[in-house]
Amino acid sequence: MPKPPTIADLRWTHDLVFEATSGTATITLDGNSREGASPVQTLAFSLAGCMSIDLAHILTKGRQPFRAIRSHIVAERAQEDPHRFVRVTLEFTVEGDVPLDAVERAIALSREKYCSVWHSLRQDIGFLTTATTVR
Repeated sequence: MPKPPTIADLRWTHDLVFEATSGTATITLDGNSREGASPVQTLAFSLAGCMSIDLAHILTKGRQPFRAIRSHIVAERAQEDPHRFVRVTLEFTVEGDVPLDAVERAIALSREKYCSVWHSLRQDIGFLTTATTVR
């Protein structure tokens, strides 16, 4: 069965602030990052979130007993308009009795096959992922 399209509706509230709704999810977007995340911050959340969710899913399916997953993203931006991401570093820390190679394999699967956010971005963005495990 094909995936349905993602549909979002935005409603301007004031200044550079919009209420965004997609299905039952609602967020506030703010171009000044005061009342909510900016669209670019939301993109960083989306990329880190997509790969983190993939990592949790793949490790769970592989019966890897993690206690926690944390991710930290640094997205460098072009200095000139449109200030797009030009390099992204995404670090994952996995707590639990999980071999580092299992984490690295899950990250590779997310990046190469499953992460729809990454595959929706321009592919000329420098993108580095790292992983550590804590027992």
